[in-house]
Amino acid sequence: MAEVEEFAAAGGWDAAPQMFALVSTADLIAAQPQLAGLDAASVFTPIAQESLPEGELADALAQILWPPEVVGCVLVQEILVLPPSAAESLSEDPERAAGEAAKHPEKAEARLTAGVLRGMAGGACLLRLRGDHEQDPLRGADLAPHLLTALRATFED
Repeated sequence: MAEVEEFAAAGGWDAAPQMFALVSTADLIAAQPQLAGLDAASVFTPIAQESLPEGELADALAQILWPPEVVGCVLVQEILVLPPSAAESLSEDPERAAGEAAKHPEKAEARLTAGVLRGMAGGACLLRLRGDHEQDPLRGADLAPHLLTALRATFED
């Protein structure tokens, strides 16, 4: 997770969501010996995927079905974070709520990195606020439980 977040951070802010497939490093080296220079101590190797289609992220995720070689996936996206008290003032309509959140005086921009492994419950998340590169990111599956559910669904037949 941290490696993927660092890779995304190197590209700067204001980026589109990025999807990464996780594959077994040992299997990858066995299948492609020319990659023997990979860090064999890493259990998983992230592989950047093509850009997700424009539109709703949920719709894009619903289109993904991974081949058996992919043992997990990680999504990096930029989000707005609001204080809990702001939820009461947001519209019930998702489009209006997004506009209201973007104008909220207490909003903070953040990069959310979320990942899951095939056949495993839970997942992991990192959340880094924009401008806080010296600080450790927040960690915990409870940061984006619905996103983790959507990512796990990309492994269902």
